[in-house]
Amino acid sequence: MHLSDLLRTTACLRKSRQVGHRKHARRYTQSANYKMEGKTMKKISKIKIGIIFGIIAGIVDVIPMIFQKLTWDANLSAFSMWIIAGFMVSTSDLKINSVLKGILISFLLLTPLAIIIGWHQPISLIPIFLMTIILGCLLGYFVNRFGGEQS
Repeated sequence: MHLSDLLRTTACLRKSRQVGHRKHARRYTQSANYKMEGKTMKKISKIKIGIIFGIIAGIVDVIPMIFQKLTWDANLSAFSMWIIAGFMVSTSDLKINSVLKGILISFLLLTPLAIIIGWHQPISLIPIFLMTIILGCLLGYFVNRFGGEQS
């Protein structure tokens, strides 16, 4: 999209908001979002967004584990849990807040791992639960925010 197109779209949006033409504003917003240098962009599916943000959450979760020199099976287990959590959050049809949905699904997936970890080292569950709350919350929010229509 060229600068002149962007300025024209912005001016039309501003004018349509002042006048109150919602349909007119929606048309210009959609054309501005999907046109880029004359090509129409495809919208990424919600499942792909969930997996992408799951990978990001997995990387964020595994980085401290690598610095603690934990075993690779623990790192791989945590990383794969977040990819699955991203997929489950994006495909779940629970009618609750997206942040709560991310936390709930993350804890449901963590439960079998937490039993195994807590059996040998119960004190190590505290940072795991904190990280699950933070990343589950962010995962639910970002999948809802950037996820398109489910396909």
